[in-house]
Amino acid sequence: MDQGASSIGSIILSVLFFPTFFQKILLEFSWGAGDPMAVMAAKRVFLLLPAGAVVLCLWVSILCLLTVIVRQKRVEFLKAFFVTWWDLLKSIFAYWGGFFKFLVVLASAIYGLAKIMVLGVWFILQDIVLVPFRLVRTVAKSVSTPGVPWIAVGLTFFWCLVEAVVFTYVMTPLVMDTLANLTGGELSEAVIRIPLFLFMLFLILGSYAVLAAWTGALKTKDMATILKISLVEGVAAFVEVLFLYRELVDSLVPWFAQHTSKDFDLGMGGTLAIGFIAWLGVRGMTWFLFASHGVPIITAIIQGTGLKKPEGTEKARMEDTFAYTVSFYYHFKADADWVREKGDELLGAFILPPLQVVSAVINFFIFLIASHHLFDLPFKSFKDIMRSKELMDAKPATINNHRPKKTTHGPKLAVVGGAPVPPPVPHQEARS
Repeated sequence: MDQGASSIGSIILSVLFFPTFFQKILLEFSWGAGDPMAVMAAKRVFLLLPAGAVVLCLWVSILCLLTVIVRQKRVEFLKAFFVTWWDLLKSIFAYWGGFFKFLVVLASAIYGLAKIMVLGVWFILQDIVLVPFRLVRTVAKSVSTPGVPWIAVGLTFFWCLVEAVVFTYVMTPLVMDTLANLTGGELSEAVIRIPLFLFMLFLILGSYAVLAAWTGALKTKDMATILKISLVEGVAAFVEVLFLYRELVDSLVPWFAQHTSKDFDLGMGGTLAIGFIAWLGVRGMTWFLFASHGVPIITAIIQGTGLKKPEGTEKARMEDTFAYTVSFYYHFKADADWVREKGDELLGAFILPPLQVVSAVINFFIFLIASHHLFDLPFKSFKDIMRSKELMDAKPATINNHRPKKTTHGPKLAVVGGAPVPPPVPHQEARS
């Protein structure tokens, strides 16, 4: 009798604790400690989590079956129990399929990024190769279309540098003699020429600035302004002829003497006249050729009044010069949504497969405690995973449709004598 009771008890315990007969073997096989590295990695990736979930759900299922006798609506509970196991199986297959989906999404993302990088490098290389030709075309367009006359500015400044170099070379001996007489010592040419060159450069730029002001005064036809600016221009011309062009004419006197008599004497009047003619010819030719357009720009830059130019011109030229790179930048900027969506898809493909199995196990525990499911499995996208606060406030999922459907119908109306009667109004609403 005792032996029969003990055998029945052992059978009942064996049935209740049947996972103990194979869970260790299943988990050790899924762990794959003695297998080669590739096989061990495959087992741990594909079998370990599903095997652990199955073992854990078996133990929860035993507890669920033991509570059937004390539950109401046992038939519905058993139906939900089998549906829970069905969700677990779907989650396991979704986990395996999600791994390969992640690989496909990862390969697609890497291919897309590699294509973007290769196209970007290719466009940049094309721009680098074509930049000289586009710059020439841009310069040609800027010359042929209205805008800032940079060629005139460059020629004006270059001519001022040439004049400064020439007059520095001509005036260096005179300046050295003058300073030697004042100081009583000899100064080297290297010490004199650099400050003298800067002085000559500013003096010549100032001469052109006075000439520009004089022509502007002539355009106004204001006699008072014309007389004042003419006086300033006359003084500037006298200073340049007396100190600069006179020395230039003196350096040409030996050449005049070679072609005339030995007693050739140009005289002060002839020297100043030739110097004034030289000054007038140089200023006139350079003024009408480029200085009349370049000097106002240089004056505006020095005064800080700014340059008037069409809006968007520099941006348009820059975009035209680096056309491929700019177009690639705008294209990539426009595809920012694609990059964001691809990142979310990659993150979802990486996170969803294990969460499918974990959520199925959590459904078993919630089913044991509250007789309903918490998650609607399997997850379709990363957005299906609710936040923790939403999980706390979530309503139980139904068996057929794991999420409760929103009913669009209004409250049912009672029918009395063939006519519908509205529901009674609550006391608070009636008072209001």
